[in-house]
Amino acid sequence: MNILNRVGETISLVSRKVKQRLDYMSKLKVVSLTPKQPPQGNVLFSYRIEPFLLKPGESLSQAHTWYWEVRQIAQTFLDLGYKVDVIQFHNEKFVPEKDYDFFIDIRHRMEALTPLLNKDCVKIFHVDIANMMFRNAAECNRLLELQQRKGVTLFPQRYEVPNLGIENADCATVLGNDFTVGTFKYANKPMYRIPISTPVVYPWAEDKEFEAVRKNFVWLGSGALVLKGLDLVLDAFAQMPEYNLTVCGPISSDRAFEEAFEQELYQTDNIQTYGWIDVSSPDFIELTKNSLGLVYPSGCEGQSGGVVTCLHGGLIPIISYETGLDVHDFGVILDNCSVEEIKATVRRVSNLPPEKLKQMSRKGWEYARANHTQERFAQAYRKTVEQIIETHSQKKPRDVTVSKETVSSYS
Repeated sequence: MNILNRVGETISLVSRKVKQRLDYMSKLKVVSLTPKQPPQGNVLFSYRIEPFLLKPGESLSQAHTWYWEVRQIAQTFLDLGYKVDVIQFHNEKFVPEKDYDFFIDIRHRMEALTPLLNKDCVKIFHVDIANMMFRNAAECNRLLELQQRKGVTLFPQRYEVPNLGIENADCATVLGNDFTVGTFKYANKPMYRIPISTPVVYPWAEDKEFEAVRKNFVWLGSGALVLKGLDLVLDAFAQMPEYNLTVCGPISSDRAFEEAFEQELYQTDNIQTYGWIDVSSPDFIELTKNSLGLVYPSGCEGQSGGVVTCLHGGLIPIISYETGLDVHDFGVILDNCSVEEIKATVRRVSNLPPEKLKQMSRKGWEYARANHTQERFAQAYRKTVEQIIETHSQKKPRDVTVSKETVSSYS
């Protein structure tokens, strides 16, 4: 039996190493996409390469907005008549071998490749998160607050080495609002705001009973649970047994957090820990139908796709300014994200008349439908690229005509 166990462990180890090697090799690939007409120029696109490596019949993931957005960014330039070379954003081996009209990057390739690019290449920094200096500080501040509040020391989950992308870029496209833009303002570069998309849209729930669900709330987020404010929300609801909280996110992947909050996550009657949830699933639709609002006091985002998804689901947002979203008159922006403020805000919103709650829910749903869809992202991104082309063509006249009809395949 011991021999069989060792054989199994060896096979498992070899399989992991083979997968790691294949993953590494795929990240060094260059995917070249060509429009149907003769290209009028070249674009280098450094972001995520996975959506361009799908096998026949394999569907695009809906786990995050970037899966679709990276393909749409590439498609925008293809539609405008450019050939697009796509690389993984941490491909440190890539060296440009031709001139590029545009270079788009989200992290460190902007700084690394700028000296190697032709001087007239227009460099666009694609901002999908607040400035890294701000985010690193925000996470450390939240961890310090947790330590002082509960005597628990946890470690950063989202630390990234700061980059000089905005400093090296000519301009930036920004997924976010004034908060996100503000973390990059120091660089004095033109910034174009693009609304984040959403992988799924939902119909308005006509039969939702707001009186029945007024005490039910949701926290939905991804990794870095302290940065995303889950500890604060758990502490708040643990002190409000009359209100219910459903926790949706990768809780089991952060064992240290899970151990520190085992009581709140698994042994508190009014808190249900669902774990990671597929936002296209019947479970998520049922959850939004039976919940009033989202409580999400994140310390830093670019523009939170999770909040947008919940708006599409009709949840009333109780969120921090740092989520990168505006809630106008259909939600609440927390002032300091303290446990006491979260408790007071949840109670205040919950006690509003049912018709007012329905009105806020509907307005948030309508706002998401009008501003945060794949169609809206595509329109806004294309308009921005056309503005950038026009701006830089005035500096360097071109003799080519931009085609608006070109379509390309990703094969």
